[in-house]
Amino acid sequence: MGELKKGSKKLLNAWAFYDWANSVYTLTIASSIFPIFYSALFLSEIKKVTAFGYEFKSTALITFVTAFTFLVVAIISPILSGIADYIGNKKNFMKFFCYVGSVGCIGLYWFSLDRIHLSLLFYFMGLIGYWGSLVYYNSYLPDIAYPEQQDSVSAKGFSMGYIGSVILLLINLGMVLYPNLFGFDVSISSAIAENGTETEIAKAMEEAKNKASFEAMKISFITVGIWWALFSQYTFYVLPKGVSAGHKVTKDVIFNGFKELRGVWSQLKENLRLKRYLYAFFVFSMAVQTIMLVAVYFGEEEISWGDDESKTIGLIGSILIIQIVAIIGALLTSWVSSKLGNIKTLIAVNFIWMTLCFYAYFMETPYQFYIAASLVGFVMGGIQSLARSTYSKFLPETEDTTSYFSFYDVAEKIGIVIGMLIYGFIDQITGSMRNSILFLFVFFLVGIILLFRVPKEPIEN
Repeated sequence: MGELKKGSKKLLNAWAFYDWANSVYTLTIASSIFPIFYSALFLSEIKKVTAFGYEFKSTALITFVTAFTFLVVAIISPILSGIADYIGNKKNFMKFFCYVGSVGCIGLYWFSLDRIHLSLLFYFMGLIGYWGSLVYYNSYLPDIAYPEQQDSVSAKGFSMGYIGSVILLLINLGMVLYPNLFGFDVSISSAIAENGTETEIAKAMEEAKNKASFEAMKISFITVGIWWALFSQYTFYVLPKGVSAGHKVTKDVIFNGFKELRGVWSQLKENLRLKRYLYAFFVFSMAVQTIMLVAVYFGEEEISWGDDESKTIGLIGSILIIQIVAIIGALLTSWVSSKLGNIKTLIAVNFIWMTLCFYAYFMETPYQFYIAASLVGFVMGGIQSLARSTYSKFLPETEDTTSYFSFYDVAEKIGIVIGMLIYGFIDQITGSMRNSILFLFVFFLVGIILLFRVPKEPIEN
């Protein structure tokens, strides 16, 4: 198939379809079933785990591993982006990370505390695969869409991601809640069935269902890996390879990416609007991504659900609320930004996030958590799609979009590393995630202040 013209409907749809493919990772692995599964591994109230020679609070360990993963992504992305630019085939790098991530998701089937280091390696692979592929995915946006198309196609991508991920999550939720309908073994021993008391039989049936549900969670990780790899094929088929330079990789080009980042930084000094926007993005994205990565761990630990089944239904239900509302939020934010402008809209969305941090500190009941989930969904998709398209529109005229988006992604990843480390340290030291979530209030406040300093028009320094 010949390469499609920039701005063509088929090309835009194929680009957006990768969100459909990879968003199942963020929903099932990062946001819902894996956090519940991870919590279920700890039977005692004191959730401690020993890894790398230290004893960690369970939630703090995952937070630190997540921060480390983003640090790795921040370091290797410029290297790989430099190589991709040199050989002119960024699609192959996007494919590589996609497949690493899907294999990591499948590997989570074997996640256990007995082999914690191997388990965390699979978790690492899924996370680095998802975020590594986004470096190249995002850099395609100005290549395939004109400036006036970028807000809408970016929002469309997020919306498709929400829809696709909700479909798979509903299937996985059915597996977890009704394992017998999906062929999982929920039988009890004949001895208990024939000779046990009603209490013993009921207890055995509950244990059998819990065991089957636990197995269903593990199978759901496999479905995510397959879904991600399978549906990405259409995107890979349609997207162009990139500008073919016909070069071979040598030792001299390995660090081209860092040279390109320095070049971007030098150019930012001459582009005041883009530079100030990046400062603001760095700060508010730090908080947004941290909240999205730890939300379910917070809900699992800090909210009083009653029993395990209510907790599972409640947490996954909350995530579904977030996804459904986020579809509306992403599209509405795109519409509002067309009326008020991107920066004013981002300021308003950041203010809502800031209020949410304060509200979350006092949450205790499932009802309160549902309210927070609804508000998070409303502003989650909006701030992500609008932040990405705003950056794209603020870029100077250039064919070197990969370097600029590499800079964008590195800034985002370093921000996440700082945010997750602060969150994890506060959680580890104080023993409460409430203190951690409250601290993120400060980042949104600073982000709002910095957004007010972004010039309305391009200004040369």
